[in-house]
Amino acid sequence: MDDLPIGPMLAVVTLLVLWSGLFTAIEAAHQHLLAQRTATRSSDKPVAELSFPLASLIFCNTLCRALVVVISTLLAIFTWAENGPWVACLGAGAVLLVFSDYLPRTLAARYPDAILAQGNNLLRLPLKIIYPAAWLLTSISRLLTRPFVRKAKVVQQSEDETLTERHAPSETVSRPHPLPGIHALDNITVNDILVPRSDVDGINLDDSIEEIIEQLRHNKRTRLPVFHSDINQVEAVLNTRHILHLLPDASLTREALLAASHEPYFVPESTPLQLQLLNFHKQQRRLGMVVDEYGEVLGIVTLEDILEEIVGEFESQHSLDNPHIHPQADGRLVIDGAASIRELNKSLGWHLPSDGPKTLNGLVTEALETIPDCPVCLKIGRYRLEILATEDNRVTRVLIWPTNPALAALPAR
Repeated sequence: MDDLPIGPMLAVVTLLVLWSGLFTAIEAAHQHLLAQRTATRSSDKPVAELSFPLASLIFCNTLCRALVVVISTLLAIFTWAENGPWVACLGAGAVLLVFSDYLPRTLAARYPDAILAQGNNLLRLPLKIIYPAAWLLTSISRLLTRPFVRKAKVVQQSEDETLTERHAPSETVSRPHPLPGIHALDNITVNDILVPRSDVDGINLDDSIEEIIEQLRHNKRTRLPVFHSDINQVEAVLNTRHILHLLPDASLTREALLAASHEPYFVPESTPLQLQLLNFHKQQRRLGMVVDEYGEVLGIVTLEDILEEIVGEFESQHSLDNPHIHPQADGRLVIDGAASIRELNKSLGWHLPSDGPKTLNGLVTEALETIPDCPVCLKIGRYRLEILATEDNRVTRVLIWPTNPALAALPAR
């Protein structure tokens, strides 16, 4: 190490620190803008988006910081011998904290749009090229954490056992507990009640105007997202009452449709319902597009959805008005895969796990880790589920009954 090139290595360390600071600033600017999307109005400028995968940004930032520590340690050992590691630890840590974390985050909070735009211009192509390595590391981390994820127990039943349980006598179901209403809004997030994107009705601008008019004639909703090809490319939200007079004579044009629309209102998935209720009032909105941390649209949430959570405790707790629930003569229930787990628990007084997937289809596919192509029976907690039908890579009909006789299903209508 006698001929260690100290000058060039110091230059490399300085460059790595600057790059790490840039990566941190871009990530912080992205998160800052995402948090501000709840304040988006029709007069605001379009919110900037990342033009490359966020995983690549995190991967490069981590790599730069690791290289700073390694090179600093080599230089410190060369200069101070056995005291080098301590000097490198303190020096590199202080430099990284100031110039690669605190300072970039402060600048990102002040100039988020400029920093994100500059990052998109500089890093769009390199970070897309690096993405396979970041994806590999992400996949490995998910694989390592899989043993710690609680899974449902899958049970393959014989025909005799299934027939025996199907004809077992049923008793009355216990009364569900009423919802805590408005007092629980702080513990419920937008993600818990959203309408998933697969169930969202919207206007695709890539369709012909004749198809759009026909869709609007049969539509029963007041507000519809307007997008190009995919709901992730949402451009506006249409108020259908403003164009009803143009539908009978088919005089609606794309220009008139867009003129009756307003800018979309974006809501982070982790927003508590009580805060979102206030935001709806503040922004004078009734529909929000729910997005995740990467800006992907997960679905929609409406003011009516939140009000239902508040007044739900005043409704009859014993009605089976949920169209996804179909009671059977033997006391069991056939339930559609699109049914919300929270709605099932609320209607039936059940305790299906709702901290993961939000629909029955998601719960079943997570438990099986595949889409079943044949009848399969599985057990989740105190409930037995039998997949009856699948369609388009989704579980569409499931037969469910509690294994505890005291929790037998309600009688058929």
